[in-house]
Amino acid sequence: MSQNDLVTRITAYWDEHIHDLAITTHPVGSPGFFRQLDEYRYDKLNYLPRLVDFPAYRGKTLLEVGCGAGIDLVRFARAGAIVTGIDLSTTAIDLARKNIEQNELSADLRVMNGESMQIPSDSFDVAYAHGVLQYTANASKMIAEIHRVLKPGGEAIIMVYNRNSWLNLMRKVTKVPLEHEDSPVLNKYSIGELKQFLKPFKSCRVIPERFPVKTKLHSGWKARLFNEVFVRTFNAMPRAWVRPLGWHLMAFATK
Repeated sequence: MSQNDLVTRITAYWDEHIHDLAITTHPVGSPGFFRQLDEYRYDKLNYLPRLVDFPAYRGKTLLEVGCGAGIDLVRFARAGAIVTGIDLSTTAIDLARKNIEQNELSADLRVMNGESMQIPSDSFDVAYAHGVLQYTANASKMIAEIHRVLKPGGEAIIMVYNRNSWLNLMRKVTKVPLEHEDSPVLNKYSIGELKQFLKPFKSCRVIPERFPVKTKLHSGWKARLFNEVFVRTFNAMPRAWVRPLGWHLMAFATK
């Protein structure tokens, strides 16, 4: 399959699959829909506001690559960042636009491939790509583009999935598929591989995060076993023991 064909398949998939849609009960695009997505995201990813200090980016020019429905982008904009969001998916950009408008905020939103951005070099103070590289056709090209559009001294904030994680092991044992496991591309990386990707940057630090929280996407005995036994047991263990097993690898890199 050619690279162009793969990008077309990825685009079609994300036009049809909205991240975390399964947990919403309100009509798609409604205020209740975005509120539920926000509540669910920051419950599941409770580490995000701790690691990403949204108010600290006030007045900064910030690009989100793969902005989806704009849940994080709204947080940055509300905190005072000057935001731009791009996504391959027209559906995602349409939803992000509704989300921004309903929150009475402003953002530059564009349908665009993060592997070949129509954006001048040295344009942004911050580039944010949370949960995007694992689904893209060529992660190295996307990293190179993120590096290019950042100003000297700019910051890249990137999250990828950890191959050596509790969730990857759990999936193998329980045979419960990962969310979006059917997407055209789903890659996982070790800490060393992520650091290798980020070699063009002057410095980077990688923090494993995303430890077990109770699932709302699954039901039945496997979900009960996971919620009542595994989550409690795992989170009772010393964090130093289990930290390398975090499902999300958060990277903070400086150009």
